[in-house]
Amino acid sequence: MDWLLHAGDDPVHKLLLMLIAIGLFVALMAIILFVVDRPRNPARWFVGFGFTGIALLLLLAGLVYPAVHTIWTSFLRRNSGEFIGLANYVRAFTEPQFLVVLGNTALWVLVAPLVATFLGLVYAYVVDRSRFEKLAKGLVFLPMAISMVGASIIWKFVYEFKPEGVEQTGLLNQFLVWLGGEPQQWLLGRPLNTFLIMVVFVWIQTGFAMTLLSASIKAIPTDITEAARLDGVSGLGMFWRITIPSIRPALVVVLTTIAMTTLKTFDIVRTMTAGQFGTSIVALEFYDQGFRQQDAGMAAALAVLLFVIVVPVVVYNVRQQRKVEEIR
Repeated sequence: MDWLLHAGDDPVHKLLLMLIAIGLFVALMAIILFVVDRPRNPARWFVGFGFTGIALLLLLAGLVYPAVHTIWTSFLRRNSGEFIGLANYVRAFTEPQFLVVLGNTALWVLVAPLVATFLGLVYAYVVDRSRFEKLAKGLVFLPMAISMVGASIIWKFVYEFKPEGVEQTGLLNQFLVWLGGEPQQWLLGRPLNTFLIMVVFVWIQTGFAMTLLSASIKAIPTDITEAARLDGVSGLGMFWRITIPSIRPALVVVLTTIAMTTLKTFDIVRTMTAGQFGTSIVALEFYDQGFRQQDAGMAAALAVLLFVIVVPVVVYNVRQQRKVEEIR
């Protein structure tokens, strides 16, 4: 059994384990197909369970059980197993440390999606059908190809601080020195540091918003825009009266999708400040509570709170996506 569970560094051992795994998968699929195909007129539920039963069992083991276990752990004291009811949730909404975390998370959800969606929409509308449309959109979409950690490191160099009189390596402080100002430690003072970290997220997500909204703008029927022009609508009037109402479902989908992404944002904050200086958010704090503070109960409570916040956004997002599909 140990030979099957621990491959070690032997490449031959790893190759044999891979072949065994493939063989087991093929054998399992063969058994499923044989059992499902054997009855002449199998019931539909039987066929469906034959093909999805294992996947459902894996979901049960990989998602449902961990979720239930996390909820139960949130009612326990640290790692002791002692039941303390809602004490961890009370701490989350009363202790100053966690109130800062919840406030930062609320700021992320409210500010970052709105800014990224607005910039993406304006940019998509401005460069639509321009001579340099492909180049302009490519430049904005390019940050999407960079990982969150890579983007965070880039912007950390932008905010880099050196004492006055020393050559600045941070781009922002260098511009400040050229203008006659003093270099600042941008990531130390809150709430400015939280907004500066959001800039990294917005820089990445604007390309996502621009791409989807640009496709929606191009899908607006030409007879609608031509009729509006005949009625004397142009410029900002065309943007607010025709473009926005026509792409509203797609706009909501983009906004809610980016909002869900903000709730899962971990790597940007972890890379830039590690949650210090009042910049921590729920997605980072439950990691710190679980692995640094060794407080599994508090970590589970924060994870449950994050889940409760995400679920309504996901449901609303799915409904809006269905509306977009119906319109298409």
